[in-house]
Amino acid sequence: MYAKSQATPTITTAPRTISMAQSLIFFVISLVINSVGNVLTLVTSAKIHPGFLGSAYWTAATANLANAIGFNLFWAFFIVGILTIILNAILMGHFSLKKALGNLAFMLPFSALIQVFSDFFLGKYATIFAGMPDATTPVMIGLYVALNFVGVALIAIAISIYQRVNLVLHPADDLMQILRFKYFNGHAAKAMWASYIPPTILAVIALVITRSFTNFGLGTIFAFLFQGGITGIADRFVFPKLKHQAVEVSSK
Repeated sequence: MYAKSQATPTITTAPRTISMAQSLIFFVISLVINSVGNVLTLVTSAKIHPGFLGSAYWTAATANLANAIGFNLFWAFFIVGILTIILNAILMGHFSLKKALGNLAFMLPFSALIQVFSDFFLGKYATIFAGMPDATTPVMIGLYVALNFVGVALIAIAISIYQRVNLVLHPADDLMQILRFKYFNGHAAKAMWASYIPPTILAVIALVITRSFTNFGLGTIFAFLFQGGITGIADRFVFPKLKHQAVEVSSK
């Protein structure tokens, strides 16, 4: 008889170096930044006619899928989130109920903040801010393009913060985190591009069904090319003393 020498993969978790109170503060800050960034991409895209800016990559792909299968955005995002949680478990080699519930819990305050900031930028709180007007001149169009890119950058910065805090993550950002540390040696840009494979598949499915692309544009391309790199830069320069907390690493 011969003994098996193949080792069983083990999961190790890095220790936390900040308190729970600090973690919650950083998490709330990142949620606000992320919500503002997403709303900036959506509103600036809606205020230019004809639209050519588009929204962030996962948002654009999921919205296209919603149009293709006749679901509203809530159910489309929920279903895509569940599928992404399953994919994450497959990539990690084990299923964590705690992490899955955290992924789902992320969506509740995030969705609420998206609505608040969307109402704000669209002028629903007119006594405070009348809302962003339609872009009717080249200068305004140029300004809105810049704001759209700023929105993408804010999303990337927020991802950097709450990935480092690592309390709960959006399933898509959890996917990027897993790819980054398990498959790409901590390289943020490569992990971000790899994490765009699932939404690209969704977008292709939607294209086959509807024969059209919506919500994709210049801002989507900018996000595809630079969001991961901006996340990596933010790791070094935005709250530089905040290190990645409790990262799970699979070792053989």
